[in-house]
Amino acid sequence: MYQLFIANKNYSSWSLRPWLLLTELGIAFEEKQVQFLSNDNAAVFKDFAPNAKVPCLHDGGWVVWDSLAIVEYLAERHSGVWPADAKARSWARSASAEMHSGFTGLRSYCPFHAGGRFDKSPLPAAVMQDLKRISELWQQGLDSFGGPYLAGANFSAVDAFYAPVVFRCQTYGLPLSEQAADYARFLLQKPAMQLWYQQALAEPYRETEHEAAALGQGKMLADYRVSG
Repeated sequence: MYQLFIANKNYSSWSLRPWLLLTELGIAFEEKQVQFLSNDNAAVFKDFAPNAKVPCLHDGGWVVWDSLAIVEYLAERHSGVWPADAKARSWARSASAEMHSGFTGLRSYCPFHAGGRFDKSPLPAAVMQDLKRISELWQQGLDSFGGPYLAGANFSAVDAFYAPVVFRCQTYGLPLSEQAADYARFLLQKPAMQLWYQQALAEPYRETEHEAAALGQGKMLADYRVSG
């Protein structure tokens, strides 16, 4: 059975991607959670990941790191990771690669934080530009392949790659186009997304640097996590 090493569900957007994909597709795996530290994660994460980062997948004695590499490794072994249709598959891979390497304005200003609700308005121009592009991208996928998922009728890796954005929209009240907002609400209600969310809320751990980054110069409106 696969072992998937992840970090705190409240903070780790990269961990969410392969976790959600495995869960939605019903691929059996053992979850191995290792908490973020306030000083140096590398000393602990290096025990299971050559790059000292999460996520990391173990398949027996073989190790695969980086979320995109993990997805491709799974795609070689399981159906449904990418769409069956060639055009939908190429679009999904392109959109996933764009998420993997881009949207730095959104990532840096609105770090992943599942349990909090923050007001960080006004949003910088770089964040608004990223949100505009995400709305365009989601609408393109939905229009081209018929929905309700980004690349067609079935959940695939591209939905997993954008799942952290869906949580960010909830956390920070981010503006999207009407069609993109509808998709975000749809994905957020999926059982696997709700399971991650509820487990994130149940975590008692608080990590100082992640908390400070989420707050930034804004204000916390609510915190739905259990008391730490």
